[in-house]
Amino acid sequence: MSPYFLIDSRAGATIDSWDPVRTEVHMSIDSGTRVSTLDSTTHAFLADLGSFAYELSSLDHVWRVLFPDKKGEWHHVHVNKYQRIFYVTDVDGNRGSLEAEPGKPVRPAQGMGSPYMEGTWEPLFEAARAWLSVVRKDWLKANRRVHLEYPLQRRYGIVPSAIIRALVPDIRRLDKELGKSKSRKLVNLVEQGFFSKSENTEVAAMTAADYFRYCKIAYIAGKRKGDAVDESLSGRQMYQRFADGRHEGLLDIDPDSKEEFARWIDGTHPKRDIGGHPWEIKRGGNSTHIDLSVYRPPYKKEGFVVELRGESSGRMVETMRMFLAIQEAGLPITMANPEGVRKRLLAQDNIGIVPSNEYANRHFLGEQDVFDAWHYDELGRHKRRIRPFITWEPLPIMKPA
Repeated sequence: MSPYFLIDSRAGATIDSWDPVRTEVHMSIDSGTRVSTLDSTTHAFLADLGSFAYELSSLDHVWRVLFPDKKGEWHHVHVNKYQRIFYVTDVDGNRGSLEAEPGKPVRPAQGMGSPYMEGTWEPLFEAARAWLSVVRKDWLKANRRVHLEYPLQRRYGIVPSAIIRALVPDIRRLDKELGKSKSRKLVNLVEQGFFSKSENTEVAAMTAADYFRYCKIAYIAGKRKGDAVDESLSGRQMYQRFADGRHEGLLDIDPDSKEEFARWIDGTHPKRDIGGHPWEIKRGGNSTHIDLSVYRPPYKKEGFVVELRGESSGRMVETMRMFLAIQEAGLPITMANPEGVRKRLLAQDNIGIVPSNEYANRHFLGEQDVFDAWHYDELGRHKRRIRPFITWEPLPIMKPA
């Protein structure tokens, strides 16, 4: 059992009146309110933090605290204040997140399970408070140490793909997998403005049967090693075999009716359901599936756009093969972000460097042209040569308010 402390309510420092931005939590042993060591250390840390400058995200107050403990190991604690509630996240570790609110015990953040493990948060907050004391004395010197010592394995950065391609000879290359001829053709289509012309990308009218014709071409062209694609099947049968399955009524409408397909697209057909994934023609995770979607052209009530999307590295070559086969069949078709596809084929994009506990590239903005993310340690023996080309994101500056 953790030892407990009591809040001195007579001194005007009850939990109900606690404001970590302005008031220290005073502990006493002769009051009637029991507080755990987790409560006391959390509140004391937030009280200290309140005297430091914060960032503003919408109306939330945000602190990002990078600090070493007594052993020199670095930690990152993210604090977000929304109204009266503080959300505290252990970014580098596995403690999860806590919520702290005046008048209430500290609790696990909603949706985060139960991150509290006996004795793990308290030393983290004690180390953070010790660091805040160091920052308070000389914030320039303290921040210099952060920028010099915070591990590269825990930082975000970007490095040009061309550098990786030149220095890591065994890296997976989309252009080689697709083949020189197909890569050049796709690059040429982008450069010649294929995707900006409506006659190449829009269909005046469609039926469900027309859509399944697209699907059949895509399935055959995108066949991977191990895929059991029976080319004697119809596009509808292939869709039933390989698609997500939650078709929202697409399989239930008249396959030869242009009117029914249009009503289904517009959401007015009685057989149109919601909550499915009708366009997921090749199953996968949130970012590792392939979509062949149909939608109305922007600002138009007539016609349809048919678009392929499969931007993960594991599905990109498959998606490009599908696109080229459909285009060569004379059917209007487009791809999601064709300029980005060209950049990836020509190594004009960037590789994201993410902390060792992350794998996604969603951290990066679209204009950064990051489609793949690596851990710093994955650079292996090439680190020394690649490091000068990495542009690291700025680390937060901790400064007294």
